[in-house]
Amino acid sequence: MILETFAPADGALPGPVLAEVAALYATNQAFFELSGDFPDPARITVEQVARALADELAEEGSEVLLARSGGRLVGLAATLAHHPSDDDPDPWIGLLLVDATVHRQGYGRRLAELVEERFRAAGREAVRLAVLENNPRALAFWTAQGYVEIRRAEDRTLHRPCVVLRKPLR
Repeated sequence: MILETFAPADGALPGPVLAEVAALYATNQAFFELSGDFPDPARITVEQVARALADELAEEGSEVLLARSGGRLVGLAATLAHHPSDDDPDPWIGLLLVDATVHRQGYGRRLAELVEERFRAAGREAVRLAVLENNPRALAFWTAQGYVEIRRAEDRTLHRPCVVLRKPLR
């Protein structure tokens, strides 16, 4: 699996890649039904995904990474180098999404490892993420990867109840 950075070119997100990313999002209808990120999870559009990614990339220190295997887009990770709150020194994984047609084949685990390796190489001590309380599958996935609950909180944008997890990288 290789990671590539998904970044605007001349202020715009690249169209062909954006269509691939939208197709990836569309395979994850069950997650988006839980999250409420899109008005109709059964009909996620390229325009909606473009707005969501633009919002992600608007945060200082954010990065969207695309995971490919055999040239095929199999996953995406949105990361944040620094949380906006002053009392949080760790980087965050804001979203880790794997093509639902290849779930349970190790892509999510490998993508998480690659993101952790990037943060470790940058000298970071740990990484955090938040899992929606109504998503027990995601909570089971992340705890199996060594993440430990440190608190409960609401997310910053939609105020959904979340479990905040942390994993030391050293």
